[in-house]
Amino acid sequence: MNDARRFIGSWRLVETTDGGKFRTERGPRPTGLITYDASGWMAAQIQPDRAPVTLAGETPTGEEAQAALRGYTAYFGTYTVDEIAKTVTHHRAASVSPGWEKRPDFVRAYEFVGENRVVLRPVGATHDLVWERL
Repeated sequence: MNDARRFIGSWRLVETTDGGKFRTERGPRPTGLITYDASGWMAAQIQPDRAPVTLAGETPTGEEAQAALRGYTAYFGTYTVDEIAKTVTHHRAASVSPGWEKRPDFVRAYEFVGENRVVLRPVGATHDLVWERL
């Protein structure tokens, strides 16, 4: 099976590391889901490990909305796999991150580990996101 086909499906975030050490900016156990479909669409979400943001009223204040989004990643779009370079590019169509449209493409080096894990690493970075097939 080629690498592009291996991506298809849903994956849960197992861990995030930097140089082999756990990254802590999203808390000790962030959760996440990334999905790739056969037609070339993908979506990703990562929730920091933290207590839920509580509301003081019926609608969030500016501070509450900022707190809820701090450290949260969510975007969707299409994707392409370059099996020679061993990269997957997420072509974002929308994102919760302000200014995403200035850099719509996320290029990730990838490595499949066994049948059920894939490691994604932003090109030029040292941190890894380890995903396990659902």
